[in-house]
Amino acid sequence: MLVDILQKHTYLYLPENISLENRCVEIDRKSNTSRGSKWQNRRKILTPAFHFNILQGFIGIFNKETEKLIRILERECDKPYTDVTRPITEFTLNSIGETSMGVNLSEGNSFYKDAVYNMGHVVTERLLKPWLLNNILFKLSPLARRQNKLVKILHKFSNRVITDRKKLSLTDEEMSYSVKKQLAMLDLMLKAKSDGSDIDDEGIREEVDTFIFEGHDTTSMAICYTLMALANEEKIQEEVLEEIVDVLGDSNKLPTYNDLMDMKFMERCIKECLRLYPSVPFIGRVTGEDIKTCTGYTIPKGTDINIYIFDLHRLPQYWKDPEKFDPDRFLPENIANRHPFAYLPFSAGSRNCIGQRFAILEIKAALCGILRKFKLKSIDTPQQIKFKSDLVLRPFNEVKVKFVLRK
Repeated sequence: MLVDILQKHTYLYLPENISLENRCVEIDRKSNTSRGSKWQNRRKILTPAFHFNILQGFIGIFNKETEKLIRILERECDKPYTDVTRPITEFTLNSIGETSMGVNLSEGNSFYKDAVYNMGHVVTERLLKPWLLNNILFKLSPLARRQNKLVKILHKFSNRVITDRKKLSLTDEEMSYSVKKQLAMLDLMLKAKSDGSDIDDEGIREEVDTFIFEGHDTTSMAICYTLMALANEEKIQEEVLEEIVDVLGDSNKLPTYNDLMDMKFMERCIKECLRLYPSVPFIGRVTGEDIKTCTGYTIPKGTDINIYIFDLHRLPQYWKDPEKFDPDRFLPENIANRHPFAYLPFSAGSRNCIGQRFAILEIKAALCGILRKFKLKSIDTPQQIKFKSDLVLRPFNEVKVKFVLRK
C-alpha cells in the first residue's frame, strides 16, 4: 500500500524535470476531474466580484484599515524592532472581511488566526508523511483528531461571517439583492443561491473558508516580506516614497484607485518581492495525460504534481543574479524577453488566483500609508530569514523591521 501511495504522488521540481512549455497551463486545462464543473460554476459566480468597478470601491476600506495599522505601528516606534507579522495579519484579515465579505472582523478573531496558522502545520505534516496520504491511516492518527478540532473552529468563524452578512442584507435596503448594483463576493454567492444557481449553504461556506483563509494570509506575508526587503534597500525605499509623493503630493491625500494604478515603480517592487518571496511557494496540479519529460521519464496521467515556485523564481537561467533585489526585472522590455511561465506568484492558466488584482491594490494602499509615515530600518536581512514547511511561505521566526517616524 505504501508503494502505491508513493507512486501516486510525484513531487517535481518542474524546470529540471519537464519543459516550461505550456505544461503549467496544459496540466491544469486538461484536468477533467469530478470537481471541474463545480469549479467552473463557482468561478463564474465569483469573477464579477473582482471587476475593476468593485475594486475601486474597496480602496476606501484599504485606506481606512491602513490608518488603523499606522496607529498600531506608531506605538511600536520606541521599540528596538517590530515583528510585523501580527499587525499586518490583523490588517489583511480586517480588509478581506470588510471588502469581499462585507462584515467587520476586527473583534474576536484571534482564535481564527491561530487556527489558520495551526491548520497549515497539520496539512504540511500530512504532506511530508506519505503514509498519512492514505485516508484510512490518516483517520486513525492523532493528526486527524487535531485537524477535526481546527476545522470546527474555522467553520464556526465562516458560518458567523455568513450569518452576519445575511442579517445586514435583510435590514439594510442598500444591501438588498433586488437592488441593481455591483455586489461583493459574499453577496454574489448569496444572490446566486436565491436565484437558484447551483450553490447551496455548504458551497457558500466552502468559498468563504477559502477566501478568508487565502485572502488574508497570503497577502499578509507578501506585505511582511516587502517591508523587510525595502528596509534592506534604503535607496529603493526612498524611490518608492518619491513616487508616492509625485502621485499624491505632499498633503495627506488618500490614494484613489487611479492613484494606485499610476504607481508603476511600487508595483515593480512588489512583483520583485513576490518573486523572491512567493506567498504560495508551491502549487499542485494533476496530469490530464501522460507526459514525457526532457530527461525521458514518463509521468502517468492522473499523477499529482507539485510545482515549486520558490525555486523556479530563483533559477539563474531565467533570473540573472537571482538573489539580488532588482525591480527593473519587471520593466516591460525585460518581461518581453522572459519565458511567460518563469514567474508564477499567482499560479497560471484558468485556475490562476482570482484575487491577484485585489491583493496588489491592497499591498499598494498599505505601502502608501506606511512609507509616508515611517522610514523602515533593517533588522533582519534576507540572508537571515529562514522558512518553515507550510502552505504559505512562513518565516521560521519573526520578520523584524524598525519603524522610525518621518519628520
